[in-house]
Amino acid sequence: QVQLVESGGGLVQAGGSLRLSCAASGRTFSMYGMGWFRQAPGKEREFVAAISWRGDSSYYADSVKGRFTISRDNAKNTVYLQMNSLKPEDTAVYYCAADRTYYRTRVVTGSYEYDPWGQGIQVTVSS
Repeated sequence: QVQLVESGGGLVQAGGSLRLSCAASGRTFSMYGMGWFRQAPGKEREFVAAISWRGDSSYYADSVKGRFTISRDNAKNTVYLQMNSLKPEDTAVYYCAADRTYYRTRVVTGSYEYDPWGQGIQVTVSS
């Protein structure tokens, strides 16, 4: 079973950047696609970005496309979310999660496709 721990969140001004990291324990990290989701106060959890197990395919929500970049380093068991040009509406708790299915040939965006999840990390963008 993979265990996930996010880091890198915090408070940033609008237009700034943050890089989130998600460190995975367990030897099977490289077999699974990874995703980032977020949940703002009073809203449902939403998909942000996902990357395939080999790192050769990625997909983004329209709201972050062109501003956020997902990447992974399988040697370090870590997935990253580089967030640039941050907006106040990006304020949320961000979660990383592992695809339930190993060696999946496509990137998936539904939260039900992912388990386990990290504990989440707060990102706050001030205007």
